[in-house]
Amino acid sequence: MEKVIVGISGGVDSAVAAYLLKKEGYEVEGLFMRNWDATLNNDINGNPTLNNDICPQEQDYNDAKELCKMLDIPLHRVDFIKEYWDYVFTYFLEELKKGRTPNPDLLCNKYIKFDLFKKEAKKYNADKIATGHYARINGNRLLRGVDNNKDQTYFLAQLTPDQLKDVLFPVGDLQKQEVREIADQLNLNVAHKKDSTGICFIGERHYQEFIQNYLKPNPGDIVNVETKEVIGTHNGLMNYTIGQRKNVGIAGFKDRHYVCGKDVSKNILYVAFGTSNEYLMSDECLLENMNFISATHPSFCTAKFRYRGEDIPVEVEYLENKEARVTYKGMASSVTPGQFCVLYLGEECIGSGVIKEVRKNHQKLWYLM
Repeated sequence: MEKVIVGISGGVDSAVAAYLLKKEGYEVEGLFMRNWDATLNNDINGNPTLNNDICPQEQDYNDAKELCKMLDIPLHRVDFIKEYWDYVFTYFLEELKKGRTPNPDLLCNKYIKFDLFKKEAKKYNADKIATGHYARINGNRLLRGVDNNKDQTYFLAQLTPDQLKDVLFPVGDLQKQEVREIADQLNLNVAHKKDSTGICFIGERHYQEFIQNYLKPNPGDIVNVETKEVIGTHNGLMNYTIGQRKNVGIAGFKDRHYVCGKDVSKNILYVAFGTSNEYLMSDECLLENMNFISATHPSFCTAKFRYRGEDIPVEVEYLENKEARVTYKGMASSVTPGQFCVLYLGEECIGSGVIKEVRKNHQKLWYLM
């Protein structure tokens, strides 16, 4: 009998994943990861930060314990607090300092869930590991989950082929509604638990207050991108994302407006007015730190520039130093430095890279410096 260690998060997806594996005849054990100190909310050196909402991670652990009792499987617990800080959260902060918009969930998967977790599972003599991700594996190929609305291959696109070996995604062939129904039929304690959102493992917090625990506010000018007129004051570039329309901080302007760019060297936040979205549009970007899951490197494929973003037909030119030039068919909106561009060939996730530069008509957008 093969032994599988399941990453039990305290949510419904990993719960049903564990149940399905046990039903298939695997020897199943759970492993709960604690990657953030929710009780102290200190930084990694033990220094107190500002008061903040308590992360629900301890409640998740309690839910996980109750769940594993219901499924009659052992539950182990491991702390990766320092590792999460070193490999994921530090990167997150450094990218924010650069004025970029990082997505730490991809690195959490790369360095924590499918690296450290996998090594920890080996200590329990695991033959395989499993998670509740909505994705599928067919041979050496990473495929989208059957539920298009819940597909999570975007977050797995920085993994290597070796990391995906001996990995199972039991709910990847199911719709989310089916997962809920299975949990409901079993009367599992997490059957109706709300899906988690927010920064991976940190939870749902007031974003700006949370970031101020680690990055000091750095006010600067808000500038009209067309007239170059100063029209307000921002409270730190790290608090704004490209395309943001609410809580921009310009008083007295009733016309529709949106964040369209940042200049970190001058600490300027650029804002555009109107409904055309002209300043959010681009037709090309440069990627860095390319990671390939597939041995296939197609010149023509589709790309997602954000989770739940649409699939955009693109042409890819692979360059030296793990870079690539991606040209879109038509225009794309709100392609943002620091985010990940994930490439697909039909159902298969090919790999991904970090958006380094955004261009229109072969020119770098000056307001996205």
